[in-house]
Amino acid sequence: MSHFWRKLQEALGIILYFSMAFLPQTDGQSECTIQTLEDMLGAIVLDFRVAWNSYLPLAEFAYNNSY
Repeated sequence: MSHFWRKLQEALGIILYFSMAFLPQTDGQSECTIQTLEDMLGAIVLDFRVAWNSYLPLAEFAYNNSY
């Protein structure tokens, strides 16, 4: 089965680049997600210095419901 898919992709001109799991350097989507979360958490800490940890559930909700 693996040989079939490899040959099919070769015939279609598709080049696959495999990466190891848990290496965010190879995954652009992970990089974007991490940057978004860093920005959100940074804004929370700056705006709510005293009790920023109580706003983490709201940040999680906002992130999970964004497009």
